[in-house]
Amino acid sequence: MDLILNIPFIIKIIATLIIILVTNKLSKNLIISVIVGTLILAFWSGHSIFNVFHISWARFSSTNNILLMIIIFQVIWLSSQMKESGVMADLVKNVRSKISQKASMAVLPALIGLLPMPGGAIFSAPMVDDCDHDKSIHNHLKTKINYWFRHIWEYWWPLYPGVLLAIDITGLQVWQFILLQLPLSFFSILGGTFFLLRHIKSNKINKSDKINDVKTKFIFIIMPILIVILIYAAIMLFFPRIVKISKYLPMAIGLLASQIVLQFQRPLNIEKWKNILLSIKTIKLATIVAFIRIYGAFIEAKLSDGTLLMDHVREELFLWNIPIIAIIMIIPFISGLTTGIAIGFVGASFPIVINLLGTNPELNIVLAYTVLAYGFGYIGMILSPVHVCLLVTNEYFKTNLIQNIIQLIKPASVVLACAIVMHVVLRFV
Repeated sequence: MDLILNIPFIIKIIATLIIILVTNKLSKNLIISVIVGTLILAFWSGHSIFNVFHISWARFSSTNNILLMIIIFQVIWLSSQMKESGVMADLVKNVRSKISQKASMAVLPALIGLLPMPGGAIFSAPMVDDCDHDKSIHNHLKTKINYWFRHIWEYWWPLYPGVLLAIDITGLQVWQFILLQLPLSFFSILGGTFFLLRHIKSNKINKSDKINDVKTKFIFIIMPILIVILIYAAIMLFFPRIVKISKYLPMAIGLLASQIVLQFQRPLNIEKWKNILLSIKTIKLATIVAFIRIYGAFIEAKLSDGTLLMDHVREELFLWNIPIIAIIMIIPFISGLTTGIAIGFVGASFPIVINLLGTNPELNIVLAYTVLAYGFGYIGMILSPVHVCLLVTNEYFKTNLIQNIIQLIKPASVVLACAIVMHVVLRFV
């Protein structure tokens, strides 16, 4: 028993991470996987049963954590509300009437990607397919285009739970995280355009979808998203005291306002609202976030002797001459590859990444390692064979999953190169 307890802390953390990944692979249930990994980490680190309950409840009941849960419910409810009210369908017609076939095939999944619908790629897949009027484009190419451009915003767009979780763990302000991650989206678009879109030759515009109804004009269609952005910005600028309560409160207010306005614009009946509010998928996603936050609490909690777990890890890395930068790239990538979800790789790896930086690291250090860890974690997720969006897109177009993953490595390498360059610039310049 002493031999097991005396195993180096870095081995314990990596082992529990592997346990989470393996359990998830076997059980196909991320909630169970995180619970198992959390309990093993807690007891392996010497925590008593009382401490396990105390640390878990303290994290779960914190104001920031509760507001984070509320926002996660809100963003999914809003995306479902837009779908049920017909806003999504009108958006497709509007875009197709204004831009070329090539541009539409990227813009439509990208627009749908602004809202975090679980498995949302299955919603945009028919749109991409409809852009191919004469069916001259290979289904493999349509699969990759739909999947890739559906995910170009999730590096920074604050409606995504994975982004919110990363902001919470890193301690960065929302605007700092957005500015940091924006170049990853730019290079994602660049990689997707060069390796995917350039194979499409047609530049025809479909005039048959011309919009005449006032309520289906573009400005009205994107009103729900604009309301969230404008209210959030207004609160940050003119009501800073609200931010002091919680950095998530302005976003929660904006989302609620957006839902109310959309309900007045395009009312949904009680039955549809019941289906939206009581969705099992939404509850499951929020539960995953809650347990991942608890897992992170044990990474950060003091041990029985009053020391921090990650202090021991840093000492071990120093003694073994293992470069921290290697750990910060590999762990998020493996987490993303195995879980296939942003919440999964952020929650499992970011507590390790941030705590490896030491106590009160300089802002440029936090920024440098955040962009590196998120870039590698996200690409691991994009290349994951268990990513729901990839699976549903592959099923819709009836293509080869392995072939799609292999061919996505090229645009993915562009994003990784961007993350590495940004890390170097932020850290050393």
